[in-house]
Amino acid sequence: MSAGQSSPTGPDLVQGISVDALADGQMLVGHVGQDAVLLARRGNEVFAIGATCSHYGGPLAEGLLVDDTVRCPWHHACFSLRTGEALHAPALSPVARWQVELRDGHIFVRDKQEVKEQPGSKTRAAHSESSPEKIVIVGGGAAGFAAAEKLRREQFQGRIVMLSNDDAAPVDRPNLSKDYLAGTAQDDWVPLRPDSFYRDSGIELELRTNVTGVDVRSREVVLADARRVPYDRLLLATGAEPVRLSIPGADLPHVRTLRSLADCRAIIERAKTARRAVVLGASFIGLEVAASLRAREIEVHVVAPEKRPMERILGPQMGDFVRALHEEHGVIFHLEDTASAVDGRTVKLKSGGTLDADLVVAGVGVRPRLALAEKAGLAIDRGVVVGHYLETSVPGIYAAGDIARWPDLHSGENIRVEHWVVAERQGQAAALSMLGSREPFAAVPFFWSQHYEVPINYVGHAEKWDDLTIDGDVASRDCVLNYKRNGRVLAVASIYRDIESLQAEVMMERGDCTALATAGSVA
Repeated sequence: MSAGQSSPTGPDLVQGISVDALADGQMLVGHVGQDAVLLARRGNEVFAIGATCSHYGGPLAEGLLVDDTVRCPWHHACFSLRTGEALHAPALSPVARWQVELRDGHIFVRDKQEVKEQPGSKTRAAHSESSPEKIVIVGGGAAGFAAAEKLRREQFQGRIVMLSNDDAAPVDRPNLSKDYLAGTAQDDWVPLRPDSFYRDSGIELELRTNVTGVDVRSREVVLADARRVPYDRLLLATGAEPVRLSIPGADLPHVRTLRSLADCRAIIERAKTARRAVVLGASFIGLEVAASLRAREIEVHVVAPEKRPMERILGPQMGDFVRALHEEHGVIFHLEDTASAVDGRTVKLKSGGTLDADLVVAGVGVRPRLALAEKAGLAIDRGVVVGHYLETSVPGIYAAGDIARWPDLHSGENIRVEHWVVAERQGQAAALSMLGSREPFAAVPFFWSQHYEVPINYVGHAEKWDDLTIDGDVASRDCVLNYKRNGRVLAVASIYRDIESLQAEVMMERGDCTALATAGSVA
């Protein structure tokens, strides 16, 4: 998704507007020259920041005011109204801010201000008695990148070494199954930062580097080439890897998985000449791949063992909707079935049927990369066990992202979540913890999934529920679903109910899962 304006809209804020035109808790969009500016009022204070989210260009005026912040309606990024700083991933870059003048009952917006660091950043990094001199990050995905970026944003002056076994610098992985695979996103959209960022930020990014061990006693990371890299703090952000097919023909060149940029490019190359594709698995990734291949006008068949797509996570009503949506776009489902073999250009099904396929994409799940943590002797329980500050059972070693199982403050359970935004926010939280902050990781899990023009947002985490209530109509693409256990809302899914989704996130943050707010701002 992207948002843009060919010409400025709304009032000219340099000329000013009446104070009465902007009520307390309200937002409006105007312009200063060619810049779209969001004007927001909190009590007697008025703020002016860029009107477009720095993540995917979402319209902030359609989002939610929470205290002195605004949250993006699309993917729940959060910005400070005072500084323009990006406070919550997935946005990593700030938005501009302007000077506001209140005079003679009018609001005037003046000069654009330079975005400054978050208040207190330098003091936290520079004056902590236990501040490390060298931080090593293992992993080049969402959590690892977000940690490195946050460390520099917090003015950490020590060395940062990022070790990644990928051959590409950190990329926007959600795009790989969506716009980039569909052919609607440019190559330069995919990197999270240009290559120059790492050099300019003093982040020592080593690609194609395999870490084989962690020497806990000497506080060193051991590499495949026998080098040893010492650390004061270590962040394990090794992520997850796709589950590989174990059927005959799984190693054929047209049978692919999707995790890395190289994987995506290989699928795109195959898609250029493919007429028929089979997607194995009806997960979020699998169905996003199906939608992207349909955008390339390839015939797509989806084979999956479940009765309904994504029923385990979203429930039967949303599962039926997702299936119908894909069928409207020409996807053919083969549910309650699995592939037994790939024989040349034919996929054999367990039911006895066969499907022609020039391209096969396996999306049958991922598993966390735990081998390094296990070998190092860290506590493991279906993930790397971490505490509220994301520190593992070994002091000085932290874990974030797909491998981390943490005590969730909202469900009261230890959970592990394989979502991009969660990994980014954990990377940021781990960075603060490594600098001596004692702020527990308290972010509410969030993910989004895009199917053609329909976005599905999901806040919270409900591995199981005993009650599912629906406000609105799923088939009409206007709904909020509440997943409850013992009368308590654990998660909320929505389609085109962005404000309700944001309000649910805020209520969960505040520990009030039984009183999800109605429309309006949250004070």
